[in-house]
Parts: sequence; C-alpha cells; structure tokens
Amino acid sequence: MRYLTIAALGLCAVLSMTSCKQKTQGQVEAVTYPLLKVFPEDRSLSVSYSAVIEGKQDVEVRPQVSGFITDVLVQEGAKVKKGQTLFVIDTIPYAAAYRQAKATVATAEAQLATSELSLEGSEDLYAEKVISDFELQTARNSYNSAVAALRQAEAAEASAAQSLSYAIVKSPVNGSAGMTSVRVGALVSASMAEPLISVSDNSQMYVYFSLPEKEVLSMTRQYGSIDNTVKSFQPVTLTLADGTEYEHQGRIDVISRIVDKGTGTVRIRAVFDNPDGRLMSGGSGRINVSYDRNGCIVIPQEATYEIQDKIFVYKVIDGKAVSNEIKVFRINDGREYVVESGLTEGDVIVSKGAGLLREGTPVTGTPVNSNEGE
Repeated sequence: MRYLTIAALGLCAVLSMTSCKQKTQGQVEAVTYPLLKVFPEDRSLSVSYSAVIEGKQDVEVRPQVSGFITDVLVQEGAKVKKGQTLFVIDTIPYAAAYRQAKATVATAEAQLATSELSLEGSEDLYAEKVISDFELQTARNSYNSAVAALRQAEAAEASAAQSLSYAIVKSPVNGSAGMTSVRVGALVSASMAEPLISVSDNSQMYVYFSLPEKEVLSMTRQYGSIDNTVKSFQPVTLTLADGTEYEHQGRIDVISRIVDKGTGTVRIRAVFDNPDGRLMSGGSGRINVSYDRNGCIVIPQEATYEIQDKIFVYKVIDGKAVSNEIKVFRINDGREYVVESGLTEGDVIVSKGAGLLREGTPVTGTPVNSNEGE
C-alpha cells in the first residue's frame, strides 16, 4: 500500500512538470533590446593605403659613344635644366671623323657636278646621232652613281655630326641631378651597366598605390567607367614615412586597366605638386583617400550579423524581430556601416546583440533616432 502511494505521488509530480513546460513553450516573453530608428545622415570616410613615391620623370643619363671623360660639369644634387651640359667625352676623334665626312661630301658633290656635265654633253651628242644608246646610258648610270655617292656621303656626315654631339652629354629634362661616380679620365661606353647620372624631374611627384580588383570593379560599376571613377575621387592627402602629413593635397589621375596577376590588385596613381622639393623619388608613405556620403543611413556594426558574406540586421516589425539583408558601402571605419540598400528612413532595428536574436523573437524597447546617437 505504501508503494502505491509513492507511485501516485511521483505520477502527479511528472504531470505537474509537463504542464509547466508546455506553458513555458507556449508563452515566449518579449526581450528588451536597444533599438535604433534610422534617419539619413552625412558621413566622411577615409581609408589609407601603402604608397611609393616617384618623380614625374626619373631619367638615367647614359653615354651613347665611347671615350674618356674630359669634363664633369654637373654638381651632384644640383638643379639642372633641359639641354644643360653634364659631361664631356673626348671630342677629338669625333670632330676629326666629322671633318672627314664633310670632306667626303664635298668630293661627292664635285663628282656629281662632273657627271651632270658629262650627261648633258652625251645627250647633245646623242641628239646629233654622234654616240650610241649604250654610251648615253653609260653617262646616265655614272650620273646616278654620283647622286647615290653624294647621298651616302651626306648620311655619313650626319652620323658623324650626331656622334660628335653625343660626346657632349646633356640633361634630357629639367630636374635634380643624382649622385655619380664618374670622374674626369674615366672610360665610358654605351654598353656600360651604370648610368653616368640620374636626373629626376620632381616638380611634381607620382604616388602609386593599389586597390583590390573587386573594389575597382565595384567603383566602375557604380560610376559607369574607369574615366568616371577617376573623376569621382576627392583630393587625397599623403602621410610621409616620418608620420607627418604632406602640406599639399594631390589628385588621382590614372587607374591602370591591368590587373596584377600576382597580387590581384589594380595600380592607381596620384599627382602631388612638390614646389619645395620635400618629396623625394623612391620614398614611401600612406595615401589617404576620402569619401563623402551625404543623406545616407548609418548603423553600428554591432547591429549586424553575417551569413556567407551577406550582412543582415533585425528590423522590428509589429514588435517582432525580422531578419533583413542589407548592402553596405565598401569603405567603413570599423565601427559603423553606411547602408546603401535594405533600410529606409524610419525603419527600427535592433542596434546591439543582433547575433543573439532569432527570427520572430518578440522585442521591446524605446527606439533612439540614429542621428541623435544611442
């Protein structure tokens, strides 16, 4: 009898627990979460990229003829002008070759004049039927040979004149001279490995950096073409290797149309004026690119969660959490997202803890306007 009583009490307890569990499952209590009511805002985003600095023109000055250096007329590091003489290679052999070539031209001109007179006389004699066709043709061939000889001599003269001019090594551009190890008496030639000197036109500097191919494709899709994408960029700034910001702004002027197969990136160039020569060719830094987004919806990143590279938020609709996919601007500051689609003005979202929610969960809370802060 005692065992029957215990069993009956146990059965009552089980039935009571089952009833409580069913009640809990049937009634889901609303959870309080911080809510955000979104409105359009203005944001200025900035992102920096590693960059290398190069002169507008970095020209290696190389000899085009062989010989001993007789004069070094450039100071290392000095500013030079286009056409300024930097080095002189021994001109004596080239000047002699030029004079000889001129003499050859004079001889060829005299021979041509003689051949021309001979041809005119032969034509007169042929008209009087004094000489044969063969003799007339021979006179014509002599004249044509003299013309060819003159042209050959003139070409040799031009080549000699060019070689003589190459003995005077001049700067091809305006810029600043680099360092040189060439001194008077050094033997130089066109085949030497090292240049005589380098001249950098650093009045403007080119700053190169790279963007992922995916990002460039996204921009060209947004703006319609690479040319329009270039125009869309705002002025950029440059942070130098010592951490200071360069005082002049630059502009992006070229986006390469070639993807680097090794890195999957596209090279981009910005131009900076360099009136004080502060920027040096071969330097490095970080280029800062700004993006202004006006009238956009901005939400905290902690209001989102990701599934398979897609970003979602929970909208609050009729008091319940409803999952909603959004598209965000490619640039962010690590704290906020600029929403490009998926949310409209006045929508209410869960602003924190979205990763803990489930679809359809009842949510309570007082929405805070996005442009007022949480």
